[in-house]
Amino acid sequence: MTDTVSFGYEDIAPDEKTERVGAVFSSVATKYDIMNDAMSGGMHRLWKDRFVRRVKPQPGEAVLDMAGGTGDIAFRMAARGAEVTVADINHDMLDVGIERAMERGIAEDSGSLTWSCQNAEELNYPRAAFDAYTIVFGIRNVTHIDKALAEAYRVLRHGGRFYCMEFSTTQWPGFKQVYDLYSHKVMPQMGKLIAQDEESYRYLAESIRRFPPMPEFEKMIRRAGFVNTRVEPIFGGAVAIHSGWKI
Repeated sequence: MTDTVSFGYEDIAPDEKTERVGAVFSSVATKYDIMNDAMSGGMHRLWKDRFVRRVKPQPGEAVLDMAGGTGDIAFRMAARGAEVTVADINHDMLDVGIERAMERGIAEDSGSLTWSCQNAEELNYPRAAFDAYTIVFGIRNVTHIDKALAEAYRVLRHGGRFYCMEFSTTQWPGFKQVYDLYSHKVMPQMGKLIAQDEESYRYLAESIRRFPPMPEFEKMIRRAGFVNTRVEPIFGGAVAIHSGWKI
């Protein structure tokens, strides 16, 4: 049987997905945050604030923010005193984040933020290195989600917590049809107008549809070893916060 993974609605070889996802994020990096505002009407900022409140980063804690290139989550956690390592497989996304940090007067060697190019499936960190692991709107783009979850578990200390926010399937009656129309018709056109990249945003919309439903993804988190798992739907389930603990 051929080993394939999803790239939007396509099924392709794993190596090809890694390469093509990289090309998508290199293409959209400089417009990524602007597009997030445009596509969500600014609601992504409220979702991220809520996410960080759930994580409860503490002063001095070591937090790994995976797929956090542009720094949106990391800035929020560092403001609460956490020592955040921002990891991303894409150099272009990290460059945007580092530039944004400099604009905020946060030096690369400040201690509150560290930037590192990392593959979520093969992290270059020892076991039990972090108190918390976060990943926001990134895990659906990982080639092998189970490997990324296993790595999250490995690098967390005992008592460490895993938090993931990802798009999901809306549960509001009648909203699915509206959401599907928006995702498949409006999002790519917004990408074309704002980021000059229709196809990348077509992929991002399709990748949401191919991501496992909330109960299935929760099972994947448990299979990785996490306990006390929880799912918190937001916006009718269009977005969900997943969490678990390493005990």
